[in-house]
Amino acid sequence: MSDTSAPQAAVALPIQIHAQYVKDLSFENPRAPASLQPQNEPPRIEVNVDVQAAKVADNDLYEVTLRVTASGTSAGEQLFLAELSYGGLFTLQGVPQDSLHPVLLIECPRLLFPFARAIVADVTRDGGFPPLLIQPVDFAAMFRQSASAGAAAASTTPTVAPATDGSILPPES
Repeated sequence: MSDTSAPQAAVALPIQIHAQYVKDLSFENPRAPASLQPQNEPPRIEVNVDVQAAKVADNDLYEVTLRVTASGTSAGEQLFLAELSYGGLFTLQGVPQDSLHPVLLIECPRLLFPFARAIVADVTRDGGFPPLLIQPVDFAAMFRQSASAGAAAASTTPTVAPATDGSILPPES
């Protein structure tokens, strides 16, 4: 009979988070105070999320950045515009080269997203609007869509190389 009350040894995960931070945050309320008055129609809200990753150092240290843009319009006029770049520094240990892109562009943003979501909710609330609660994002679907768009140019075993825009791209064929 085994003793189930004995503590289990901690298992080190391959992802370590060193820091999370706001890289850039902007909120515009161009029509205030008129934009804060009751509207005849509900506002149209549009949210866009982008993920970028870049190797920062030779020791498997990567920066992953979530870029969130949220805008509200009513009767064709801008109510608000919120733009957030939220970053995280991650060390990936023991991640096979062929799994590097999925970990950086799916798992790392999944860890950052709740914090970025809270910042957008706070800034829209502080701007005088109801807090904008962004729905969960399927980063795996975003990755698959991006991968299928670039499948013709991607090699079978991509290596990580920083692009000029900071995103991680497969090497040129």
